[in-house]
Amino acid sequence: MTKQILVSYVLFYTSMIMAQNKDLYSIDKIENDVHKRNIGKVTFMNGNIPLEVYKETDFLDSYDLKLKSDLNIRVFMDNSVGNYLHQLAPDLPAEELLKKGNLQFSFYIDNQFIYKENIHYGCNFGSGGSKQTSTTFRVPLTNSKGEDWWSMYMWDRFKENGGQKVLTDGTHLLKIEIRPYVNLQEKIKTGNLIAEGKVKLVIKTPKLTRKQIEIQPIQANSGWEISSLNFDKKKIESLNTAIANYELKDITSIVVIHDNKLLLEEYFNDADRKTLHNTRSAGKSFASTLMGIAIEEGYIKSENQKLEEFYDLKKYANYQTKKDSIRIKDLLTMSSSFDGSDSDSNSLGNEENMYPTANWVKFALDLPVDKAKANGRQWDYFTAGVVLLGDILDKSVPEGLEKYADKKLFAPLNITSYKWQYTPQNVANTAGGLQMRSLDYAKYAQLYKNNGIWNGKQIVATEWISKTLTHQIQIPKRNNEFYGYLFWNKTILFEGKSYETFYCAGNGGNHFVIFKTLPLVVIITSKAFNKPYGHSQSNKIVQDYILPAVLKN
Repeated sequence: MTKQILVSYVLFYTSMIMAQNKDLYSIDKIENDVHKRNIGKVTFMNGNIPLEVYKETDFLDSYDLKLKSDLNIRVFMDNSVGNYLHQLAPDLPAEELLKKGNLQFSFYIDNQFIYKENIHYGCNFGSGGSKQTSTTFRVPLTNSKGEDWWSMYMWDRFKENGGQKVLTDGTHLLKIEIRPYVNLQEKIKTGNLIAEGKVKLVIKTPKLTRKQIEIQPIQANSGWEISSLNFDKKKIESLNTAIANYELKDITSIVVIHDNKLLLEEYFNDADRKTLHNTRSAGKSFASTLMGIAIEEGYIKSENQKLEEFYDLKKYANYQTKKDSIRIKDLLTMSSSFDGSDSDSNSLGNEENMYPTANWVKFALDLPVDKAKANGRQWDYFTAGVVLLGDILDKSVPEGLEKYADKKLFAPLNITSYKWQYTPQNVANTAGGLQMRSLDYAKYAQLYKNNGIWNGKQIVATEWISKTLTHQIQIPKRNNEFYGYLFWNKTILFEGKSYETFYCAGNGGNHFVIFKTLPLVVIITSKAFNKPYGHSQSNKIVQDYILPAVLKN
């Protein structure tokens, strides 16, 4: 009797385990012969070779890894990511499962572990790739054609976290291991190995020419008086070397203004003086400038005006009286009570939720308020709020925002070559993306250094410049960093001295830096969009190269 009970228990327990581990999704049928023969492998290929023509002879044993290359992987599995996750956490409902986990990539160089990353649950695997059903996928690790993939950012993070240090000249063995992971109550549970693969990477640092290293001569007709400052030219040559050999990546221009005169004008990676640079969110600061001009001219009473003076907020979703009292100033300082945070991917007001909508202003005004936020008290980066500032300006100034900006700001600075992006309502987009030449960005930054004066004329009121370049609000979790009116603030330490800066910043490391106590303005444009090194390397350029060169004495 006891034996029968034991056998029944074992059968019951086994059936329960099998029921728990039963696939959640019906996977795509594995019919490709290459796939069948290579299940469990990470294979390497040069570029994107479609699965239907991919052959074992395309698998790479060795690859010359250059500054610009197209190293791809194709992964062959025997199940889908969704089912692997279900095996790890069989009790999680399907709708939660794919928001709790994904794949874990581990990188080894010469059999030494270097880096591990649990990729974000939102990362997908290209067109047609489904985490529920697909059993194979292709992603690029490097790309020379300007593609934008999470996998390339992962590769960059691998290099930033030890990979670059060990990938010295010579031949190295790269191994990649892939496992599923699930985040269960902030505890990571990792599954068994799904796939792995190896390839030899051949690294050869290209020899630089003298032209790549030497300081670029300033051509005629810059529109600036040329500085005669005796700076450390060796330091700038070392900067150019770092950019040329890709230690500093994707930099397109560096302009330095010293004492209102042009000191350096350098272009890289196919850019030149005529290039219109997309500096992303650095363009937000122009909304602040135009708001100051509109207030000075009386089209807007003051930055303390409230949203209720411009919109009938009861017509929008999630109305609360607290929304009425949001001020222009709260939007300028990123401290409104809207439930919006670009740093939180789960935030209702995250900018990525705004862009697909048909009306960005309505998106912003429909947002609820955050009960935990008091207007003007808590900083939280909020792009949709800057869109509201643009809309307020557009409906308040003569002939709309775009013509007003050209007449009141760009024409006085003799900025004639520029390009706006637009909202779905065809209003100039103050959220970012205003493209200009580097020398014209320098004019804009120098205007603030000059307290709003250009060629003897007051373009922006001195009082507005002062309010803008003020510690309006502390930036959380950043020591001694503040925010003004759509300008950032931080202090740079150099050789034991502190130098305070206000600056515009945009995705990729685009920086317009204004030194408070030095006669110095620095413009850095970059295409390192979404790259982990974008902002840090721009900071490095200022601190490790520009300041030592200018302050050599």
